[in-house]
Amino acid sequence: MSNEEHYRKLERMYLRAPGNDFYAPTLTISHAAAELIIPIDQRFYHSGGGAHGSVYFKALDDAAFFAVNSLVEDAFMLTVTFTTYLTGAISHGEMRAKGHVVHAARSFFVAESVVHDSEGNQIGRGSGTFTRSRVQLTPEIGYE
Repeated sequence: MSNEEHYRKLERMYLRAPGNDFYAPTLTISHAAAELIIPIDQRFYHSGGGAHGSVYFKALDDAAFFAVNSLVEDAFMLTVTFTTYLTGAISHGEMRAKGHVVHAARSFFVAESVVHDSEGNQIGRGSGTFTRSRVQLTPEIGYE
């Protein structure tokens, strides 16, 4: 299988996950990198009228996670730890998170991600550690 085929299968698997119906994300994967876009919706707001931190976490973790999984063709990865820093607010437009791998070993990976608003302002960043799960990348989990 080519790398491009692997990336497209991961993208399709991600978009088929039921939890993504709510966020309507777009995911693009390349070698050791991923970009995730989430259009901001008022349903994501906290009481102060901006996007809740959980949306930042999702964007940052998913971008870093799929940057890592781009390097692994046989197993579904797991987030072990993820630290999130919220550096700005967003209430409209879209979040654009870019993740990249900073360390890769057989079963232990480190990735970082940064999220910007529609105007290009950084609004968050994060880093995490990831490991292989026992779940194989198969059509049964949407990897097709």
